[in-house]
Amino acid sequence: MHTIREQLEKIKIVPVVAIEECGNANNLADALVEGKLPCAEITFRTSTAADSIRIMAKRGDILVGAGTVITVSQAKQAVDNGAKFIVSPGFVPKVVEYCVDNHIPVLPGICTPSELCMALEYSLSVVKFFPAEAYGGLKTLKALSAPFANMRFVPTGGIDSTNVSDYLNFKKVIACGGSWMVKSEMISEQKFDEIAKLTLEASSIVEKILKKESVK
Repeated sequence: MHTIREQLEKIKIVPVVAIEECGNANNLADALVEGKLPCAEITFRTSTAADSIRIMAKRGDILVGAGTVITVSQAKQAVDNGAKFIVSPGFVPKVVEYCVDNHIPVLPGICTPSELCMALEYSLSVVKFFPAEAYGGLKTLKALSAPFANMRFVPTGGIDSTNVSDYLNFKKVIACGGSWMVKSEMISEQKFDEIAKLTLEASSIVEKILKKESVK
């Protein structure tokens, strides 16, 4: 069984999703699988997050995590409904403690050296860099990561098809989160063909990077 980290390293682009109607969850999953990015970080920005996680997770053909998790209650709800990993926008000690104690993969959001030091205190080796572009993008990430040789990152925030390759080509980045292929309005308007198309374009970026890595 591959670890969550290994799966994220292989997928490389994690669609960050806000679903207003859980009735769209299954069709969205179909589009992501068709687009060769069988993964979704379903955010607790909507009241349907838990139900959407449950609907997607029970399929078995897509890796489902929970995002925008800021309370232990949300983390429990997410895991109870099938989420395989937890993502927070910031460093929430109680959420991190709960996940670590219960062996649940967790990616807390960080954007400062102090938060990285906190992550090390919990023996974390992968964190979310958020909001990536607003905090200076790849230049900041490279400077921030320099003193932390063994830490790896999942940048999220302001990342799209125009800059995702730059992030993914940095060796300390294992994956990137992005919503450009799964915007909420496209989901609400049920534009699943468009989502599949954009997702396929994103997965082609991943294929090029994996091919490049394989010849090194």
